[in-house]
Amino acid sequence: MPRVVLRVVLVWLVIIAVETVHGVLRTLLLVPLVGDFPARRVSVLTGSLLIFGVAWAFVRWIGADTRLRLLGVGLLWVVLTVLFEIGLGRYVLGLSWERIAEDYDVTRGGLLGFGLLFMAATPTLSAMLRRRYSNRLQRIW
Repeated sequence: MPRVVLRVVLVWLVIIAVETVHGVLRTLLLVPLVGDFPARRVSVLTGSLLIFGVAWAFVRWIGADTRLRLLGVGLLWVVLTVLFEIGLGRYVLGLSWERIAEDYDVTRGGLLGFGLLFMAATPTLSAMLRRRYSNRLQRIW
């Protein structure tokens, strides 16, 4: 089991690296076009797709072999991500608690909570889809 946890954390680091590049590109390319808050909302969808792609690529390697363990992988990713977001936002970028909470507050248009729910389900979803379509994909490639 410790090997699985190590792999889960390593894949999460890949996710954070991908999401960091995603955030920089959002800031450079999308924010000037639509503004900060709308860009953050759009990036929940694009970020979710990126996270799904990483999960799809690594879910077999992680080695979580049951739905419960796959859900545990997703929940650990969510916890690590929230801690990372708060740490980065508050202590590195100097954002206020109100600004950090804005992204999670659905009543104010924040969609990050939905992104985190999707992240929690992503390992299970990607494993299910991989099993379902693996034979078809092998025939194509």
